[in-house]
Amino acid sequence: MALSATNENLPPNVIKQLVKELKNLDEAPPEGIKVLVNDDDFSTIFADIEGPAGTPYENGIFRMKLLLSHDFPQSPPKGFFLTKIFHPNIATNGEICVNTLKKDWNPCVGLRHILLVIRCLLIEPFPESALNEQAGKMLLENYEEYARHARLYTGIHALKPKPKLKMLTISESTTALNVDQKQLACCAGTPLPPNALATASPSRAIPDHSAAAANPLTTTELTVGASTGPANVESSTGSAGHAAAQKKGGAVAAKVQTDKKKMDARKKSLRRL
Repeated sequence: MALSATNENLPPNVIKQLVKELKNLDEAPPEGIKVLVNDDDFSTIFADIEGPAGTPYENGIFRMKLLLSHDFPQSPPKGFFLTKIFHPNIATNGEICVNTLKKDWNPCVGLRHILLVIRCLLIEPFPESALNEQAGKMLLENYEEYARHARLYTGIHALKPKPKLKMLTISESTTALNVDQKQLACCAGTPLPPNALATASPSRAIPDHSAAAANPLTTTELTVGASTGPANVESSTGSAGHAAAQKKGGAVAAKVQTDKKKMDARKKSLRRL
């Protein structure tokens, strides 16, 4: 942090002390407090205060500022919340009322102590010295109603931004989506490898219709031939037997005629003698 940073309202020795304190706050910040440093103006110091756990301000981030006057540290700084908050000791314009910055001010008190006191004010309000009378009265009479109002303000004005999703989660989601797509593809009729079918039904034979698919007419012809074969064979056998019988009968008749002619010729010869 540059020591040359100056402000007309602050003497050099005060600036030097502020540089030292702000450097320490930056290197070792108090729990739940982050100081925002402006090297060009030390008269206004900004800080982000996390809402303490277990309070209506939990999960909230509240920005505040300290305004240092020209006679600081002889006179206390003025504190203001820039983030809207429902609190007895914080006015509607953001002004902070705490004894450390009022009657109990000590010039030896450092910035770290001031910021810690303001954060503790969110844990334990003092309704007896309220700047917000509605919040102070509600805190004394009905804490649950007060806490509900405070949580409502926190949720509307001071809620932390949600962290981004990690890449690991996105990768796991993408992997799950790919698995679902594969399952959908299988359900839609995508063919499975032959070994998957064999594994699914090892005891049941899977008929091979590849030959029939290659030549569809073969199956039809074989089926028709198988159903009409016996009748055709019987019919063919009967026709062949009938033809053979006719041929045999014709041969016998021809032989009888030949023999008769021979007998007639012999009789004529005997008569001549």
